[in-house]
Amino acid sequence: MRRPRGEPGPRAPRPTEGATCAGPGESWSPSPNSMLRVLLSAQTSPARLSGLLLIPPVQPCCLGPSKWGDRPVGGGPSAGPVQGLQRLLEQAKSPGELLRWLGQNPSKVRAHHYSVALRRLGQLLGSRPRPPPVEQVTLQDLSQLIIRNCPSFDIHTIHVCLHLAVLLGFPSDGPLVCALEQERRLRLPPKPPPPLQPLLREARPEELTPHVMVLLAQHLARHRLREPQLLEAIAHFLVVQETQLSSKVVQKLVLPFGRLNYLPLEQQFMPCLERILAREAGVAPLATVNILMSLCQLRCLPFRALHFVFSPGFINYISGTPHALIVRRYLSLLDTAVELELPGYRGPRLPRRQQVPIFPQPLITDRARCKYSHKDIVAEGLRQLLGEEKYRQDLTVPPGYCTDFLLCVSSSGAVLPVRTQDPFLPYPPRSCPQGQAASSATTRDPAQRVVLVLRERWHFCRDGRVLLGSRALRERHLGLMGYQLLPLPFEELESQRGLPQLKSYLRQKLQALGLRWGPEGG
Repeated sequence: MRRPRGEPGPRAPRPTEGATCAGPGESWSPSPNSMLRVLLSAQTSPARLSGLLLIPPVQPCCLGPSKWGDRPVGGGPSAGPVQGLQRLLEQAKSPGELLRWLGQNPSKVRAHHYSVALRRLGQLLGSRPRPPPVEQVTLQDLSQLIIRNCPSFDIHTIHVCLHLAVLLGFPSDGPLVCALEQERRLRLPPKPPPPLQPLLREARPEELTPHVMVLLAQHLARHRLREPQLLEAIAHFLVVQETQLSSKVVQKLVLPFGRLNYLPLEQQFMPCLERILAREAGVAPLATVNILMSLCQLRCLPFRALHFVFSPGFINYISGTPHALIVRRYLSLLDTAVELELPGYRGPRLPRRQQVPIFPQPLITDRARCKYSHKDIVAEGLRQLLGEEKYRQDLTVPPGYCTDFLLCVSSSGAVLPVRTQDPFLPYPPRSCPQGQAASSATTRDPAQRVVLVLRERWHFCRDGRVLLGSRALRERHLGLMGYQLLPLPFEELESQRGLPQLKSYLRQKLQALGLRWGPEGG
């Protein structure tokens, strides 16, 4: 087994999902769970997702008995051509086609067809790989059609259209939303006496189901969306629902925090996870290790959980399971984090015979995007600048981190042929006084090691400013082991036009570190 990854997005909801029809005298409001599924399936922007969790839904209202079962003409579906029109709307390939079906069939159009059209519009706008172009006049004509016919809508259709219009981004003070809101108010019954408890409630995160929150967590992790409001909502949900969640669900909820390098502000986040780990560690070993991997990226490893996973009983247990290799790899990484980042830890450690290389080859994302990578052109620039014997590419250094490019440098700054030097620094690293810079440990070695680190666009969260947790962890550990890092950000690499400019860029970067090399490098 491997740690949970993003799963394919949920299927598009049926036309009636996201709204529940109320009975006589009952209140109605869109279901937060269903609406969140709509947004996730349509690849909605983070701002809209935040809005669902943090903005109250449409104000519920009571349907009087006289309205139930006595819908206005055109308020409900009928058989035959009406259903055929609904299928045409659901299968429309563009907003213009939606408008054409509605405009050319006035005798067949019923009120619920407009909500079907709005929902299909949302699916089209969120389609992949590229949504169809939408002309503003098309949206205006669709709005005018709904405005002209909304007096014949029943309260159920008005609510659905109003909620979808807001989610699709129609302005709250625009004619469509205003017309629907006016029709909704006209259908409100006389104001009842004030209840003991308020009827209006926000769609709080704790009111959502674990399955939906897992979908949200996977959506954020898969698309590298470091959205504080949504991540805080997940953290709050985890704290509130602590006793109801198993570690197999918790591992999926915690995944985006480590991947996106985000430690939530929720004060009970870490105490809650420590309690869950203490309760569930022996029940689900792989989930326990997955949770610790996320916390390792956040530098928040709890000592008690480390005592458990490094215990002989736990190690012997996982050795006989199908996922033994991946767990040993994760335990090896945790042991490395203990060695480099937790000097105060005095508990058990992973035995040397159980340790395996952490990441013995480039990560899957790098291999999948190799044709977009700058690695080949940087390698050619280094070859012409330094010569092939002066660097190593994709070298895995103990305890198992793959480096992009590694140089051996003398104490005077001269770049040395790699074949004449041991490219590896000792691991565990030589101890140095606490508080001293980790890189100074190399001063006792005749040759320093410089690692050129490619920071590609997909190594960052979507905003392009924060490194993903796994990348930050790799760079942090390489630095603590004594390697001197020279980052090559994607913004700088993308600005180089051709190999001559790239060689000049690399020359400036290396010279800024005080490195020098012979004339044979060009």
